Amino acid sequence: MSEDERYEHKKEMNVVGHLSELRNRLIVTAIIFIALFIVGFIYVEPIYYFFENDLNFKLTITGLTDTVSVYLTLAGLVAIIGTLPLLCLQIWLFIKPGLTKSEQKASLIYIPAVFILFIGGLVFGYLIFVELIIPFLLSLNDGMFNELFTYDRYFKLLFRIVIPFAVFFELPIVVMFLTSLGILTPAFLRKTRKYGYLILVIVAAMITPPDFVLQLVAAVPLILLYEISIYLSGIVYRKKLKKHREFMEKDSFE
Repeated sequence: MSEDERYEHKKEMNVVGHLSELRNRLIVTAIIFIALFIVGFIYVEPIYYFFENDLNFKLTITGLTDTVSVYLTLAGLVAIIGTLPLLCLQIWLFIKPGLTKSEQKASLIYIPAVFILFIGGLVFGYLIFVELIIPFLLSLNDGMFNELFTYDRYFKLLFRIVIPFAVFFELPIVVMFLTSLGILTPAFLRKTRKYGYLILVIVAAMITPPDFVLQLVAAVPLILLYEISIYLSGIVYRKKLKKHREFMEKDSFE
């Protein structure tokens, strides 16, 4: 076997090894997801009553299979939230061999941060939904119609509003990560600030009812997240420049 052939064979073995490792980590994540799904399925009733306690009306089902759908929806929600930190950890363990010691320590902080921000977004979106959006929508009826609130429409509306907040609360982490890769810079974020604001306002308008106050309440936190992202991007960028200067100085000294 020639040297080129040995190199290609070794390269193929490395690829196969990486794919095998990735498969094993995905299997572990899937097992945990299923286990948490079962736990959520068992404890659906207290989870459901937790949501129902914040309502001044009773949710209704219109079919025999709707109860099963309630169980699947709430159990899936528990499984997704519980699996998120493990998924982040598995991704970090997969890329860990390619990172330096300092990069490993720095990137490890992202795992709890991703989970905390995701939960923070869920909580914030839920409070906006329960405390502002539902009272606003109920006030529009003003006794004109008989009200029948089905669980499926309620949870569809809930997830439509809450999930985008949970995703957008990850903005600082995403910006920090892209800055560390050199894809984003704080200067670029400042330069495109007005376009970022416009996008966030449009998103806030899309996920909330057509009421200016509600849209403003939803948009302000997203804009604050953008500003926090710029600040954190600046910290990451300065550290990156410092390391680069130290490396260049060391290289020129040698």
